[in-house]
Amino acid sequence: MEPDLSGFNIDAPRWDQSTFLGRVKHFFNITDPCTVLVPEGELDWAKMMVEKSRMGVVPPGTQVEQLLYAKKLYDSAFHPDTGEKMNVIGRMSFQVPGGMIITGFMLQFYRTTPAIIFWQWVNQSFNALVNYTNRNAASPTSVRQMALSYLTATTTAVTTAVSMNMLTKKAPPLVARWVPFAAVAAANCVNIPMMRQQELIQGISVKDKNHNELGHSRRAAAIGITQVVISRITMAAPGMILLPIVMERLEKLPFMQKVKVLHAPLQVMLCGCFLIFMVPVACGLFPQICELPVSYLEQELQDTIKAKYGELVPSVYFNKGL
Repeated sequence: MEPDLSGFNIDAPRWDQSTFLGRVKHFFNITDPCTVLVPEGELDWAKMMVEKSRMGVVPPGTQVEQLLYAKKLYDSAFHPDTGEKMNVIGRMSFQVPGGMIITGFMLQFYRTTPAIIFWQWVNQSFNALVNYTNRNAASPTSVRQMALSYLTATTTAVTTAVSMNMLTKKAPPLVARWVPFAAVAAANCVNIPMMRQQELIQGISVKDKNHNELGHSRRAAAIGITQVVISRITMAAPGMILLPIVMERLEKLPFMQKVKVLHAPLQVMLCGCFLIFMVPVACGLFPQICELPVSYLEQELQDTIKAKYGELVPSVYFNKGL
């Protein structure tokens, strides 16, 4: 018997996105690092199945489970706006393997200035690639803007890390281990707003509940960017704050003194344990589609909406980005 797919909407969320738990389940699904290993041919199959499902012409005998798996692969590897296949390193599903390696080495090699500069540069290069890969197609970013954002974030991270490392020379060793997190947090506060500055200047698209565009709001852009900054810092915080405490105690044990060569791999592995949970948790902190009362918008936009719709549109909705 053929499964009935007439009422199946492949773009409808599997979990309730109005709840934190529903959003976490959603991001656990699409940030699954195992999808990085999926062959190109299988990703192309996933895209074909998603497109056919949208048109209502899936091959006979297709099961719902197959479509859900195809959507998982599609969401993990293809840009949501353009439908183009994203480079592997920039995908959100690469956040765990990429982040664990870089974060692990940042936490391990924090004592010398050359090591600090190198790993902060590597981290900001990785962040720049992720930001570029997941950029909002509706708000194009120029090469000049991306380059300026990259250079500013890298300079901020390196300056913060080097200056704080010098200031903590006489502080307890644990304090120096927290310097990489301070640098990462500072860079995120600079990099993301700069990368998305066009949204702050021109505003971000806001719509009604029926997806009709009502205009562009700079206030909505500011809220969305702030939420993304908080999410990115939250993603890194547990590992970069708690792991130094763990390593500070472990490294004092006699057997750990004998296997110093394993300290870096151990930190990488432990960072992975934190990130595999924190990537979806941090991405799920705020709804992807945010609701904002019309009364909070710019006065001119409020006037436009009220003149056209009266009090029929109490709130607007916008995509905050990732």
